[in-house]
Amino acid sequence: MTIKKEKTREFIIDMSYPLFAKNGFNKITMKDICEATKLSRGGLYSHFSSTRKIFEAILEKLSHKEEINFYEEMENSIPATVIMNRALVLMEYEMNHPEDSLSLAMYEYSGSVESGLMQHFNKISVEKWTALIQYGLERGEFYNVNVDELVQVILYTYQGIRMWSRIIPMSPDVFASITNHIKNQLYGEKNDGI
Repeated sequence: MTIKKEKTREFIIDMSYPLFAKNGFNKITMKDICEATKLSRGGLYSHFSSTRKIFEAILEKLSHKEEINFYEEMENSIPATVIMNRALVLMEYEMNHPEDSLSLAMYEYSGSVESGLMQHFNKISVEKWTALIQYGLERGEFYNVNVDELVQVILYTYQGIRMWSRIIPMSPDVFASITNHIKNQLYGEKNDGI
């Protein structure tokens, strides 16, 4: 793929993201994306054959874009509490910005398309959070917790809040109570200075 073609694909992905975040998956048409990108239908179709393909490219890009690379930070022996605190700050920020959330679009996509893609991304998230919690346990930084249970609380509470905050107004206190609960489960007063 040429550099120009790759840049155009990235441009389409970047311009389509806010459309899906605002309107969900089912309401977006190729015409909407043509209007947002100012590309002709032929120009758009030369890169993507459908809104599904564009949305899947967005999901794929998001899966590779990590503000915090848990594995790299663990390899560099960064304390688990530091990694966790940074991850929870990011989580709280994202919960507080429902306008940027793809949760509704992901829900609609999953109900509309026969695809194992969402299970694939969920598996990656489960593995990543599990590795971080086990790392903290091995280093003695975290309390002895049921890792699988806490990973489920982290992932599904986060996604639930992202979805519900699109529907009903929520205060930052709600988001803080969730991240505080996770911290208390893992290290509570144990690492009070962090």
